[in-house]
Amino acid sequence: MKVGVFDSGIGGLSVVKSLLQHQLFEEIIYYGDTARVPYGIKDKNTIIRYALEAVEFFKNFDLDLIIVACNTVSAYALDEMRQNASCSVVGVVEAGVLATSNALKEKKNASILILGTKATINSQAYEIGLKDLGFLNLTPKATPLFVPLVEEEIYEGEILEATFKHYFTNLTKPEALILGCTHFPLISSALANYFGEDTLLIHSGEAIVEYLEKHFNFTQKFPLPQMKFFASENPENLRRVAVKWLEL
Repeated sequence: MKVGVFDSGIGGLSVVKSLLQHQLFEEIIYYGDTARVPYGIKDKNTIIRYALEAVEFFKNFDLDLIIVACNTVSAYALDEMRQNASCSVVGVVEAGVLATSNALKEKKNASILILGTKATINSQAYEIGLKDLGFLNLTPKATPLFVPLVEEEIYEGEILEATFKHYFTNLTKPEALILGCTHFPLISSALANYFGEDTLLIHSGEAIVEYLEKHFNFTQKFPLPQMKFFASENPENLRRVAVKWLEL
């Protein structure tokens, strides 16, 4: 099994980390559009155009599957990608909705805070999916500053704490927190410390693994997959962060 993982920047490495931990693929091709990150402030047509360019890039490889690790692209461009790709395409939003439903299936009234970029939150993709499953106590919150902080490798400290206070001071503590951007798991430890251990964190990496194991027949494990990293700008930095984050 050979998979392509697409993200607007380095955040999709959080998905790759989960794929590695669960040993799902023989080869992983990662592409980060680092020259144009963040996607979350861009309009729908631009997001779709960038997503289709990624599909064309992945046609250089004989892929079995493309994982769209970017929530913004998953919210706006998944259908167009599926129409133009030569393999199956799955996105992290539908996976995140499934993971949230499975984790809280006995607690339909649980308070759920949905974090994401402006574009992801404006799409209401998570809200629509969760409401269809009976979850109504939803609070969407755009937190676009987290993306550049993660891209600058700021995963803890005073700047991040100040950003938490900026976004969360007037919010009621949620029972569950959806990290609706694949950059956000890289600050998950800091978020867990801020909200407390009793707040359930749901992030795209584990959600996509759960989704793949449900919808695809994975019968073989690959403990040492081949990995290739590509970026539209400064690929050396992407590879450096990958080595550090993925402990390669």
